[in-house]
Amino acid sequence: MNYKMIPLVKTCLPPSNKLIPELEKILYSGYIAQGEKVELFERAFEKLIGSGHSLSVNSGTAALHVALILAGVSVGDEVISTALTAEPTNVAIKMVGAKIRYADVDYETGNISPPSIEANINEKTKTIMVVDYAGIPANVPAIQAISKNYNIPVIHDAAHALGAKFNGLSTGNHFPYSVFSFQAIKQLTTIDGGMLQIQNKEKYEKAKLIRWFGIDKKKTRIENNIQIQGYKYHMNNVNATIGLVQLNQIDRILNAHIENGKYFDEHLNNIPGIELINYYPGSEAAYWLYTLKVENRDGFIKRMAEIKVMASELHKRSDWHDYLNDFNQRLPYLENFYSKMVHLPCGWWLNPEERELIIETIKKGW
Repeated sequence: MNYKMIPLVKTCLPPSNKLIPELEKILYSGYIAQGEKVELFERAFEKLIGSGHSLSVNSGTAALHVALILAGVSVGDEVISTALTAEPTNVAIKMVGAKIRYADVDYETGNISPPSIEANINEKTKTIMVVDYAGIPANVPAIQAISKNYNIPVIHDAAHALGAKFNGLSTGNHFPYSVFSFQAIKQLTTIDGGMLQIQNKEKYEKAKLIRWFGIDKKKTRIENNIQIQGYKYHMNNVNATIGLVQLNQIDRILNAHIENGKYFDEHLNNIPGIELINYYPGSEAAYWLYTLKVENRDGFIKRMAEIKVMASELHKRSDWHDYLNDFNQRLPYLENFYSKMVHLPCGWWLNPEERELIIETIKKGW
């Protein structure tokens, strides 16, 4: 047993003999900006997801921003979102000048509740932001039905959910816009970066302009005529090279998270003081983190720390940030879920011995 603290999240890079030679090639190639490696990475990621068009950017937040612009969200609009997420999900909404109207969560999963989404729709609603929090799939079919009935597009923040599935289809296939993060601690990292998966080809072409100052890279600077607001959101060849090498080991990484998560599902069931996530039928979690609900969370976290295992709720509720709380809504199911929610490590770095230690310690109580 390694008695250093077992972290909740951790960066995974390929073996140096695989990564360093590829990095040296690109670093000394004379062209490290956006180029061929970026194109190759995008096409390889499309193949991994299985549909749509992949637009690489320099962060998941940039991908969210571009998606909101493509969805037509602007000043005075409202976006229905969840307060149980990392801060960038809702900060991005403020970046386009819109207001955040929170839907409550489903107590069984902690993800955004379809009935609450529908109850919050009004004439100002421009889009719905859906998050697969901690890699737990949201209720895709119900949200798709709402989107269709009200003609409101959905942006899927899948930053935690690479490798998740619903009805056999990988996350990234279910909504017009899906956002992935390649930040340092995600399952696939490019050190920093992100990907926006866009189902519509015309929107994809527009997104390429937004990504690079409104400039069409198929034309010379002299031939260009900027007609829309753009940003410096592109990915460079260095990050893309890391991404390409990472894709060679992505199945191993994703499977390790899923194997550990399913093992916890099986062996932490029916323990007093614990409620496990009740996943939607047809959903397959990515298990970026292992999420459960516990009585006496502070005591649980303290007991985990005693065996050198990091456990925490990780993210502060977005509605507890003044800047992200536009309507001061009551969210009773979130209140209940968040008071008990805790995450455990279940990634590729967790070995069988450590996994058993966690299980046996929990069974003894806290």
